[in-house]
Amino acid sequence: MKRALFLLFFLIATLSYVEAQQRPQYTQYVFNNMLLNPAVSGIENYTDVKLGYRSQWTGLSGAPVTSYFTVNAPIGADFVNGDATASAAGGGVNPLSRLYTQYYEAAQPHHGIGFMVVNDKTGPLTQTNIDATYAYHLGLSPTWNMSVGVSAGVNHVILNTSEITLETPFDPAIANGNISQWKPDVGAGIWAYTSNFYVGASVQQLIKQNLYFSTNKTYNQSQTVPHFFFTAGTKLFLSDDVTFLPSVMVKVINPVPVSFDITGKVAFRDKFWVGGAYRHNDSFSGLVGFNINSLINVGYSYDVTTSNLNTVSNGSHEIVLGILLNNRYKVTCPQRSF
Repeated sequence: MKRALFLLFFLIATLSYVEAQQRPQYTQYVFNNMLLNPAVSGIENYTDVKLGYRSQWTGLSGAPVTSYFTVNAPIGADFVNGDATASAAGGGVNPLSRLYTQYYEAAQPHHGIGFMVVNDKTGPLTQTNIDATYAYHLGLSPTWNMSVGVSAGVNHVILNTSEITLETPFDPAIANGNISQWKPDVGAGIWAYTSNFYVGASVQQLIKQNLYFSTNKTYNQSQTVPHFFFTAGTKLFLSDDVTFLPSVMVKVINPVPVSFDITGKVAFRDKFWVGGAYRHNDSFSGLVGFNINSLINVGYSYDVTTSNLNTVSNGSHEIVLGILLNNRYKVTCPQRSF
């Protein structure tokens, strides 16, 4: 029984201890901010599809493995058909160039909708979040937009007892318990953006939920908590076509200490980018991305673990495939997110 209890508390607390979070962590969040903030839904002039896979702390048995699918699209004829900064057919001005900012205008008011599925497995514990998102984008000034968004769906938590070795066949910590649980999932966010700067704030797991795997209340001690994310980024032009893109993300999750990620990318026109990242008390990362054409882009990152787990971990791998559907202006990289 003690071993089962230890396993359950360890699995639930592992992410909170190492990364101050119960939700999955991402190094490539800069490639897909929708994972953290529903207000990003519909920010671009095309249907944005992302497929991602992350293998964390490779070499450590039972380490987290995360996969996800996200899709979002804009709704509103004035934006979709008449976006003031939409590129001409063939790509037009590079959205990451200094010239692009000179002609930039705020997007027309419009709606954004999205859908996401995130699956995260840590040892015998699997968590799947299924959410729909909605955002509304409005102009604050000739060059500034603000969007507000919400997400709503369900969180499915499964404990695979066949992967747990017990000292006794009948353990009250998990015996006759609810090993497959469905919980409501709600989030919200806000995002302000212009041609060369963005700032956002969001919350996930807004509704606290108890997680229980036993009918005996003695063992039902775990609870989900809200996750707050604060993000910001900017463009710094090294030349007309080489751009440095620093960004920061701060995570606030009570009662653990505040954590943060700092990322820097150097983009070479709208063709490819390379960069690095630092995650507080956890890792250093190398990142690279390629905008292959107006349909496909891809990003990859490798994390070098600096926490105490570095003695058993070979680092973390993460890859993201992006697909740009209904891309009428044939852009090869995002125009309003970076």
